[in-house]
Amino acid sequence: MTKKNIKPTEKELEILQVLWDKGAVSVREVHEAMGGEGANGYTTILKFMQIMHEKGLVTRQKNGKLHLYKAVPSLESTQQQILDKMINTVFQGSAAQLVMSALGNKKSSKEELHEIKKYLEKLEGGES
Repeated sequence: MTKKNIKPTEKELEILQVLWDKGAVSVREVHEAMGGEGANGYTTILKFMQIMHEKGLVTRQKNGKLHLYKAVPSLESTQQQILDKMINTVFQGSAAQLVMSALGNKKSSKEELHEIKKYLEKLEGGES
């Protein structure tokens, strides 16, 4: 039933983040992790998760009286899908423009810059 290339909405991504962090959990646990009633109504989260199940973004398994939900796509595949779309639509296919924009908008730590340099060297065939 899993459908390919389902693009999660912003709220669905928030829910998926909870599922990636916690594994298989109930709607109540997702609701609480997202701030409880002050931030989101329980029935709203329930409805989102039901829709996500219909889309194939989550699996649902009955455990006693509870339904436990688990993310179908991995965090990594979702990041890659969103990044690819962003590069193609916002940066006209230029990964370099994305990287320069990201680095220009945020002060990177020396450690982050060192990791970026190591990664670039690896891509160029230098040190691993």
